[in-house]
Amino acid sequence: MATKIDKEACREAYNLVRDDGSAVIWVTFKYDGATIVPGEQGADYQHFIQQCTDDVRLFAFVRFTTGDAMSKRSKFALITWIGEDVSGLQRAKTGTDKTLVKEVVQNFAKEFVISDRKELEEEFIKNELKKAGGANYDAQAE
Repeated sequence: MATKIDKEACREAYNLVRDDGSAVIWVTFKYDGATIVPGEQGADYQHFIQQCTDDVRLFAFVRFTTGDAMSKRSKFALITWIGEDVSGLQRAKTGTDKTLVKEVVQNFAKEFVISDRKELEEEFIKNELKKAGGANYDAQAE
């Protein structure tokens, strides 16, 4: 059966994360049968990491505050999590299903495909976003 996405519900969750006035900094998009729907959401990145277990595959849209001494700004990441115990067929299907998610989640600085929990560490993601962000004025502050 072909995978579908609940675009309206997913777009609402996506916009909640993009809203700087919102406390919500992450949302997951999970499978409900053959449909991708919004999953959990929250204001604590560590709670997001707890959603990434070995037996699930999910997509996440996460807001990070990055920048340097000169400016702080929100950067967004699209994270595809594929747990170690996910079957080969589901792993392959996740790649094609991501195109559905990208119809909703269109603005992000960097995309990650992760199956190792160490790569979910907040500092690792922030450093990758910083590299993708261009100019770094932190060195001048020293």
